[in-house]
Amino acid sequence: MKISYKMKDLKIYQRVFFHIFITFILIGLSNCSASKKLRVERVLIEGRENPMGTNTLTPSFSWQLQSDGHDIMQADYRITVSTNKDLSKKQDFLWDSDWVSTDQSLYNIYAGQELQAGTTYYARVEVKDNRGNVAESAVQRFHTGLLTGADWGDAQWITKEVLPDSLVNPLPLSSSKLRIDKNYDLPVFRKNIELDKKLVSSIAYISGLGHYELFLNGQPVDDAVLQPGWTKYDKEAYYVVYDLTEHWHKGKNTVGVMLGNGFYYIPPIKGRYQKHKVAFGLPKLKMKIVNRYADGSEEVIDSNTSWKVHQSPITFSSMYGGEDYDEHVLQGNWSEPDFDDNAWDTALLVDGPSLRLQETEPVQIMERFKSQYVNQIDERLQVYDFGQNASGIVRVKMKGQQGDTVRIYPAELLNEEGRANQKHSGSPYYYQYVFAKDGEIHWRPRFTYYGFRYAEVRLMPAHNQKITIEEITAEHIRNGARQIGSFQSSDTLFNQIHTLINWGIKSNMVSVFTDCPHREKLGWLEQLHLMGPSVQYNFDVERLFAKSLGDMRQSQTEEGLVPETAPEYVHFDWGGDVFRDSPEWGSSSIILAWYAYRWYGNKTFLTDNYDMMKKYMHYLQGKAKDNILYQGLGDWYDLGPERPGFSQLTTPGITATATYYYDLEIMAKIAELLEDNEKKIYYDSLRNEVYRAFNEKFYQEDNAVYGSGSQTALSMALYMGLVDKANKDKVRANLIKDIADRDTSFTAGDIGHRYLLQTLQQADRDDLIYAMHKDDTRPGYGYQIRQGAKALTESWAALPTVSNNHFMLGHLMEWFHTRLGGLGQEEGSIAYRHLRIEPKMLDVVKQRTVAFESPYGPIRFEHNGERYQVEIPVNSRCTLVLPPSSDYQINGKTLERHEHTLTDAGIEIQLGSGIYDIKSNK
Repeated sequence: MKISYKMKDLKIYQRVFFHIFITFILIGLSNCSASKKLRVERVLIEGRENPMGTNTLTPSFSWQLQSDGHDIMQADYRITVSTNKDLSKKQDFLWDSDWVSTDQSLYNIYAGQELQAGTTYYARVEVKDNRGNVAESAVQRFHTGLLTGADWGDAQWITKEVLPDSLVNPLPLSSSKLRIDKNYDLPVFRKNIELDKKLVSSIAYISGLGHYELFLNGQPVDDAVLQPGWTKYDKEAYYVVYDLTEHWHKGKNTVGVMLGNGFYYIPPIKGRYQKHKVAFGLPKLKMKIVNRYADGSEEVIDSNTSWKVHQSPITFSSMYGGEDYDEHVLQGNWSEPDFDDNAWDTALLVDGPSLRLQETEPVQIMERFKSQYVNQIDERLQVYDFGQNASGIVRVKMKGQQGDTVRIYPAELLNEEGRANQKHSGSPYYYQYVFAKDGEIHWRPRFTYYGFRYAEVRLMPAHNQKITIEEITAEHIRNGARQIGSFQSSDTLFNQIHTLINWGIKSNMVSVFTDCPHREKLGWLEQLHLMGPSVQYNFDVERLFAKSLGDMRQSQTEEGLVPETAPEYVHFDWGGDVFRDSPEWGSSSIILAWYAYRWYGNKTFLTDNYDMMKKYMHYLQGKAKDNILYQGLGDWYDLGPERPGFSQLTTPGITATATYYYDLEIMAKIAELLEDNEKKIYYDSLRNEVYRAFNEKFYQEDNAVYGSGSQTALSMALYMGLVDKANKDKVRANLIKDIADRDTSFTAGDIGHRYLLQTLQQADRDDLIYAMHKDDTRPGYGYQIRQGAKALTESWAALPTVSNNHFMLGHLMEWFHTRLGGLGQEEGSIAYRHLRIEPKMLDVVKQRTVAFESPYGPIRFEHNGERYQVEIPVNSRCTLVLPPSSDYQINGKTLERHEHTLTDAGIEIQLGSGIYDIKSNK
């Protein structure tokens, strides 16, 4: 009996164990199913994925959510931060937020134990949604930067030569005749380090001015170019952080650094193009490497007098003149451990600027173009066509003999002889290579770039021997910001125009949004608030916009002026301050900050720049005469009877004062948001005074026009809200009449064109916008394409006498995304949390597809005939506006299942997150 009882118990235990086992299996399957329903993706720490360096010890955390379901919202989140990659070890936690009940998934601020500079941490985000699903992110890594001078320890700035104080000039006048007779050598540095212990981690912090290339044991540590990004160097410079752990080997190692001038120093060499003469100093290096070993020890390698320095084989390098390389100067293995550096000099110590971590993406080689056509001028002169006008450099594979020279002239146009034409893009600019030995080489310039489609190659043999160009490639460089948007339609011309504008953007997006990639390479500011709406629909440029605003802060004068270019490297004094003081340019300090806050939801766009904005508003008020501003360039490059340039058609004072009024409206909103009630009242009051002054000065009651009645004058008055309600219809009618009288031609320029488009959109006259830009027989985008343009040009008529790769006039791209594609936000929405998708001209453009990644995730709208497809990210919602119909089927179900309203705009359908297939049975 006793044995039988035990056997019975055993069977019971087996059945209980089996049920428990099955239960665990089911729970596991349930959890797997839940994880498929909700996923935590793209975690950003201080705006970047797994950032190597932050400029704060209280970083923000943002993330995107993905789900296969519909109407999914975040209900709770939890963030844990640890010193240990194994986040199961709670004893190492520095912060456990615990579960926070909120739908906020952007910019949640660290609130744990104090973090340390120059330290690596690990984090994880967990989320619960409104359906009870739970998901967690992969383990994230972030490294805090060096926030103070003390954090750099004993690292010092080192150089080869020091520029005399009398020649240092951080802001030369454009009219300056100063020339520097001496040619200063570019330096290369090296430092030998013996590694005899097991390495656990190696973190390097480096700033090389103007630009650097870092090598370890003869190999570059990354594929970035023009590092670090350029800044106002008398205020601050950038440094970059690298994880070098995998680059070391046991025994002798060598760190090598090559420097270029960049915008830190523009060498004034006769016979090479030089836009201006800025000189912050000569190239210099600051570096700190922290090696940690398995035995618990730590080694710090600092830049100091133990480093060796030598003349670089780059014998000339200029942002404006090109670059020369002479192989005779230094052996190619100079950065390898077995190189003999006994003849090298000791590095000199020198002062340098304060440093800040670079948060923008690096400039990189983003595309390559092979030669499509070779025009053999003669046996020593050939011209290559790469088929695309783009910012970049030339890489060449060639064979030569000792003493041979190859010189390459990039150009965006050809002259009548079929040769490179640099006359209007900065001349002379060229790349040059001198052979020190016979053989084959692969070479590209390192510290300069140009805008070009063609390359003229001049072969200069030393001994009448043949030089062979075996391969030549154009390498397009730009900022590495991800492309996050796209547009495609059934209208071939509009697709081509989008591509045209996109090349203008890509070619002028480096560490600064430049005007052109050749002649100037300067950050003209009006582009930021006028073209920013187009750019943000296509590229992830939040950090680049933040950097641009930082450049404005650094360039603002004591009086409060935000100059027309930032970083400001030259004080343009032609015709007084007309090229320095234009409210339409400086107001990017206010308008861009406000726009960027609304696009990304990051309040630091406002808080970081509020003092600059207030100071600039005070400056403008002081410049105003009876509340009217007259200074500046006005509607630059409008279409008038004369050669484009200064505004021809719009009465002076209208564009500047209208912008001033718009600034005051925005400043009142910002002041209210930041709870600065005193300033809000002040800006509202001043705005009313400007309103009265503007209408008294410019409005003509008899004609219902402002000033000259130009398209720009009327559009800006309407868009900025400067037209009395009783006069709006009359003024708008006069604007439309002007367009019609010109057979739907537009005349607005750099400043007015976007406001013309916006005003017509507000009047629901997309048909006029379509007609204005569909005709390719008159100056405009289509006309540029007909003239052979491969990138957006500086003039509406694609004149060969100006830049043929320019950033400033691409405002139609915004219309493609917001009107044809319908993408927008509801009033009051921030960071596209509440989308409004309201496509226009559905009966004219039969098919269109737009994609866009908002801070909350991917958005997509497609229209093809009577079918629509919509994707809305988790934690967002959408008001979709379609033509009136009661026959819509949404994911196979009737319209009645969704909240909807019939309005003047059409059927407004309320949708939560998810993918929707919508069909009309009409």
